[in-house]
Amino acid sequence: MADTPDRPPTTEFLAALSVARNATVGLAVGVALAVLAYVYRVFALAGPTADTRGSPVLFALLAVTLALAAAAVVAVGLTLVSAYRLAHEQ
Repeated sequence: MADTPDRPPTTEFLAALSVARNATVGLAVGVALAVLAYVYRVFALAGPTADTRGSPVLFALLAVTLALAAAAVVAVGLTLVSAYRLAHEQ
């Protein structure tokens, strides 16, 4: 069949929106934000007075949650910007 496309339409749509790049940028931003928050919080716990309200392990789990949430928000935001630009360019 000569009229079938080389790539599925969904793959072309995701490539046009730069979803893979946006997810990579989002993950980098999320991890950076989580590392900064974790380091700040753990060093605040180890400050001049001992704080017994949490442990570094608990804050590590919270940092993972923060990283994934921030990555999703940034990736979706960048994808929406890509979609907006693509819609106005055609």
